[in-house]
Amino acid sequence: MSTPAKNAASLRAAKPVRVLRSLQKGQQTRAAILEAALGLASHMGLEGLSIGALADVTGMSKSGVFAHFGSREELQIAVITEYHARFEDEVFFTAIREPRGLPRLRAMFERWVRRVSVEVDSGCIYISGAVEFDDRPGPVRDALAGMVMAWHAALRKAILLSVQEGHLQPDADVEQIVFELHGLILSLHHDARFMRIPGALERAGTGFDRAIQFYGTPAGLALDRARPVPTNGAGRR
Repeated sequence: MSTPAKNAASLRAAKPVRVLRSLQKGQQTRAAILEAALGLASHMGLEGLSIGALADVTGMSKSGVFAHFGSREELQIAVITEYHARFEDEVFFTAIREPRGLPRLRAMFERWVRRVSVEVDSGCIYISGAVEFDDRPGPVRDALAGMVMAWHAALRKAILLSVQEGHLQPDADVEQIVFELHGLILSLHHDARFMRIPGALERAGTGFDRAIQFYGTPAGLALDRARPVPTNGAGRR
C-alpha cells in the first residue's frame, strides 16, 4: 500500500525525467526549424528568412517558431552559426588530418572547392550574405564577417605552417595568398552558379596549382607532385 511519502518521492523522481524529455523535444524542434531555415537561406538568402516564412515551411505556428528564435535577427545569426559549424566539419576538420604544410593547405582548398561545387544549385551563405550585408552594420553582419575571418585565420595558419615546413618560400606573402585563394573561390562560385560556365572546377584547381608553383620551394613542389591526384578535378595538375 502506497503512502503519501512514497507518492511524493515518486513525483520528485518523475519530475527530472519529464523536464529532460521536454528539453530534448525542445532541442529537436529547434534543430528541425534550423534545418529548414538553412534551406531557405541557401536559396533565398538571409534576408529571405522570416518567422512567417519558416512557420509556413515547417507547418508550425508563428508563435511556435518565435518561442525558439525570439527575433528575425536571432534566427539569422543562428543560421550563420550553424552554417559555419557545418563548413568547419566538412572542410577544416577533415583537412587538418593531413600532414602540416602544403598537404594540409591543399586539402583545405580542395575541400573548400568541393563544398562550393555542392552548393552550386543552392548557394553559399558566406557569399550571398556578404552581398546582402556588406553595407549594413549590425549583429548579423558582425556574425557573418566573424565567421569568414575565422576561416581566413585558419587559412593563414596553414600557409604559415607551409612556410615553416619549407614547402613555401620564406618570404611568401601570406595575406596575398589568402586573397588569391579566396578570389579563386569567388570566381568559381560566380562562373559555376551564375554563368553556368563548364570547367569552372578545373580552372579553380589550375589557379591553386599556379599559386603553389609561384610560392613553392623545390622541396614543397616535389612533395606536391608526389601526392595522389584526386578524381574530382579540383586538384588536377
